[in-house]
This record gives sequence, C-alpha cells and structure tokens, in this order.
Amino acid sequence: MTRSVIVTGGFGVLGNAVAELFASRGDKVTRIDYAATASAPIAGTLDIGGIDLTDTEATKGALAKVVAAHGGIDVLVNVAGGFAWETLEDGDLATWSKMQSMNLMTNATITQLALPELKKSAAGRIVNIGAGGAVKAGMGMGAYAASKSGVHRMTEALAEELAGSTVTVNAVLPSIIDTPTNRADMADADFSQWVSPGAVAKVIAFLASDDAASISGALLPVSRGS
Repeated sequence: MTRSVIVTGGFGVLGNAVAELFASRGDKVTRIDYAATASAPIAGTLDIGGIDLTDTEATKGALAKVVAAHGGIDVLVNVAGGFAWETLEDGDLATWSKMQSMNLMTNATITQLALPELKKSAAGRIVNIGAGGAVKAGMGMGAYAASKSGVHRMTEALAEELAGSTVTVNAVLPSIIDTPTNRADMADADFSQWVSPGAVAKVIAFLASDDAASISGALLPVSRGS
C-alpha cells in the first residue's frame, strides 16, 4: 500500500535519509523544512520549504498542500529540530526558549494540526526524534535535553490519548548521529561509536510499518549501526 509520508526537517542529513528510505519503498513523501530549498532533490518527492513549524497558519498551509497532492496523511516523522551546547552559568537564557521552540513546539504544532488526517488513516503513524542525551543530561546539555525530554513526555501522553484510534505514537532516541556537522564539532571523537542516519531511518521505518502496529508510547534507543 502506498502511503502519504511527511518528514519535517526533511532537507537535513537525517531527514533526507528518512525521506529517501520511504521514497525507495514506494511511499509518497513530502519534505517540509524551515530552509527555503533542499540541497538535493529526491525523485518524486514533494518539497515544501520556508516553513516555520511554530507558525500555525504556515503549517496549516503546508499540510493542505500535502493533502491536495497526496490525498491525506498516513505517517508523520518529526525530525525538525536543533542543538545547542552551553552551560547555564555562562550561557544565554534565550537558548532555553530557542531549544523548546525548535525541538518541542515544531513537533507539537504540526502533530496537532495533522491529527485529523492521521486519524482517517487505517494505520496512522507518528514517529518523533527524541535523544539519548535527554535521558540523563551531561554538562552543557541542559537546554537541549530539557526540550527533547519534552518530546519524550509528549510522545507518551499522546500515545495514551490516541489509544482508541488507529494511530500509534513512538519516538527514537539516537545517540550521537554521524553527520558532517557533528564530526566537525567533535573532531577528536571516535566516529565508529556513532550511529549513522541510515540506521536511524531504518528504525523509524520499522515503527511506521504494519509490523509495529502493537507498539505505541515507546521511547526506543538507537545507539549503534551503520
């Protein structure tokens, strides 16, 4: 069955890997991103750039384009987000608001607005991106971890809220993802211990599959694999 799949943050490294995997399996994929354009196209994919996912009206407009083009929404993968490292003592309190906006409110906004279409699906799926680093926060990780912990709690609460529906809600909790940015920021790290975007994408695809129909409210660590 061909499904309508939305990947937020779809122009980034992880979002692109997720979108490519779903597209390769025959799904109708939409990438939604804050950036205006993607660095590279994916054949057959609908790209909607320049969307602030904390803006309700802009998000409604993007979702309307998806429904018009693909007939509905079956899968929502919330990849959009960001990262900041700074200590509380020396950092900027505005970073805490920024992390909440980028990581939690983008997710909450599009999820709430997509729910009517997801609930029409015979097998609606929501997969969020949490963080292994939000289970126990290290130094400098407070603002980021707090926002990702919010994603964890929202995942659990929404799974219970939708328990009587056809929609499941889960989150993957990656460790450090092997991206060019992370390699540049942590040049002395052992990259072999990181998880690849493709490996995370495969776990997301599983949670969006029929085989995972009995799983909802799970926070699934993803810490290895290339």
